[in-house]
Amino acid sequence: MWLELQIFGFRAMWSPYYALFVLGLGIIYYLVTNKFTAQARPSAFQHVSFYLGLLLLYIIKGSPVDLLSHIMFTSHMVQMALYYLVFPILIIKGIPVWIWQKIFKLPFLKRILKITTSPLVALLLFNGLFSMYHIPSIFDFTKATPVAHAVITTVILFTAFCMWWPIFTPIKEMEKLSPIMKIGYIFANGVLITPACGLIIFADYSLYATYGETGGWIQALALCVPGSVLSGLSLTGPEMFSSMPIVEDQQLGGILMKITQEIVYGAVLARIFFGWFGKESHKIDPIPTSATPSET
Repeated sequence: MWLELQIFGFRAMWSPYYALFVLGLGIIYYLVTNKFTAQARPSAFQHVSFYLGLLLLYIIKGSPVDLLSHIMFTSHMVQMALYYLVFPILIIKGIPVWIWQKIFKLPFLKRILKITTSPLVALLLFNGLFSMYHIPSIFDFTKATPVAHAVITTVILFTAFCMWWPIFTPIKEMEKLSPIMKIGYIFANGVLITPACGLIIFADYSLYATYGETGGWIQALALCVPGSVLSGLSLTGPEMFSSMPIVEDQQLGGILMKITQEIVYGAVLARIFFGWFGKESHKIDPIPTSATPSET
């Protein structure tokens, strides 16, 4: 498949402009946190977390993974899982608390963030929008319209940050959930995302014109392949790049999304549980008071 993808050219495969964008984000982070402030510098863990997040962002949206996501539904679902379930965690953990405090105090964001990061709203927003995005008519429209694709995927990414915020917030006064409530919150996320994955996994026909009809497929490719390149190619459909039938590709995509979600949520649950267990085990029981001797 690698050789076949090269017909789309270097720009489509490696997105050099997006690479510059990601590099620019890394430079801004370094300058803001190390040069242009008197605040405490990020820890080594925060540096690693943020830059790993940027690397993951480029892999998801700038490498051949992005091109493949417009060719195979399997790649699309892996891309979505990493983009919405892993990338936000790395960025939240990588940005120093004082920057988050400033963001949450911005006048035009303060009220919005207060509402969208509340656990119940964040839970329903992310899972609701993610499920709606994969309704076939909405999905095909989004893939065929560059502006709609950029806006909708960015909005879902915002809700993904909001969804993870109650679990990983570095602002202590915003930590509203106890460990047991966080465990329930993660379970609820897993339950709410299941119907969308189930619809995809158990469908016995192709749900999306984007991956089944040549016209829709080429329109989706236009999101990352320059028009001048596409116009010079003779393309018939996804079968040019994969021998997997369209329905099986679709089902495998749903399965991989669910598996990735279970792995990520399982890792987060383990972190919460063992952190909670460790704190509880280090608590010292109060020394019992001696009983008052009975009078004889």
